[in-house]
Amino acid sequence: MSSDYHVTGMKGKVKDSLLDRIRVGPKAEPPPEELLKEPESGEAGPSSARKARRVGLLGILQLLGPGLITGASDDDPSGIGTYSQVGAQFGYGMLWTALFAFPLMAAIQELCARIALQTGVGLGVALRRKFPVWLVGICVAALLIANTINLGADLGAIAAGGSLLSRGLIPALWLVVPAAALILYLQFFVTYRRIFNTFKWLTLALFAYVFTALLAHPGLLTVIAATFVPHIELSRDFVIALVAVLGTTISPYLFFWQASAEVDEMRAAGLRSEADRRGVKLSELRAARIDVLIGMGFSQVVMYAIILTSAAVLHAHGKAGVQTADQAAQALHPLLGPFAFVAFALGMVGTGFLAVPILSGSAAYALKEFFGLKGDLGSKPAYRPAFYGVIGAATVAGVVFNFLHIDPIKALFYTAVINGLVAPPLMLQIVILGSDRRFMAGRVSGRLSKVLTWLATIGMSSAAIALIVSLLSGLRG
Repeated sequence: MSSDYHVTGMKGKVKDSLLDRIRVGPKAEPPPEELLKEPESGEAGPSSARKARRVGLLGILQLLGPGLITGASDDDPSGIGTYSQVGAQFGYGMLWTALFAFPLMAAIQELCARIALQTGVGLGVALRRKFPVWLVGICVAALLIANTINLGADLGAIAAGGSLLSRGLIPALWLVVPAAALILYLQFFVTYRRIFNTFKWLTLALFAYVFTALLAHPGLLTVIAATFVPHIELSRDFVIALVAVLGTTISPYLFFWQASAEVDEMRAAGLRSEADRRGVKLSELRAARIDVLIGMGFSQVVMYAIILTSAAVLHAHGKAGVQTADQAAQALHPLLGPFAFVAFALGMVGTGFLAVPILSGSAAYALKEFFGLKGDLGSKPAYRPAFYGVIGAATVAGVVFNFLHIDPIKALFYTAVINGLVAPPLMLQIVILGSDRRFMAGRVSGRLSKVLTWLATIGMSSAAIALIVSLLSGLRG
């Protein structure tokens, strides 16, 4: 992530009004070497940060960036908790959602990336230019609420993972504040790319689900049928679970993160002004699409494996209710035996440390873009106090959330439901914007993109409406 430093004449005025009230030196924009946590790459062009210098698999790996990070963070503790719970509760009945969601989530994330690459601005700015301010403001406010609750649940999951590693010797509540403080320190003084490179290795523990699924010997024909034939139940519990799965898979915070990350990649490559960033070459767009497809593919493989493993190990043996982290960890028992809790806990901690900065960071990006402020995770907090103030406030609110004594596994599930309710209106605006030639010029959505993104929007909206109707009508579980 790099800065939003740019030159307007001799002085670029900082829009952050908080700078008038704190001592940070002159109001003129500082030079990049003072503003940035790390020096810029100085490479020209948005594709430079992901330029393939080799052919084959290594060349593809060099193209990976925001899409891979977004995909990895999508399997956050909320996702792990939700997938474990629906697998245990409904067995193989929700396996089809992984296959169903993949093209839809890939299409919407590709559209968010394409909007940023073509317009040169983040999603909040682009939406505000297209739609009424009040409408975008409502969506941003809903995003902030959803992100804060999600962040609190993920912090609780990190703490629960740490407590699980200590076998309960350290209460989970004791670890919430230290985890939040460490994450804030990393966000304030380290770039997110370094955070990702540090904690991404812990997420490899999630592949234990893949191997466990094989060891559990699920019925092949049953699994194939459940994967390709959608299973629907007319019950409130099923509708809630479906909204939770879709909400944690196609999460609204990922829309803003994907777009902002693309813009920051361009800034890191030396394109500091919006005019310089505007417009994307076909080769650059192809690189971004490969990045998104691989990132979303990784996310869905993990999702599928968690549901399959929980169904084969927990549901098949009558353990339909997952109430605690220790119970969820039992899904890995066939592979790791008494050490199943280690892999589960490491996965929760690793994905939590990736997701929490994205949750607070995407909230900060959305708010600063809506109000026209400055800020990104590549700049020093002293020069972007409002941006980092949002991150700090969201994290503190998440800490407070954990002291309300809400069970972390249940909280993870219901934050996914909240995301499922918040996503549809945002998706509708994004899809309409992607088809507007005034904003997107020659990069408007093609036929395939329109079909998939509209299907995603209609699917998410239908699930959310079904949930509301089921709750109002008192549909039985």
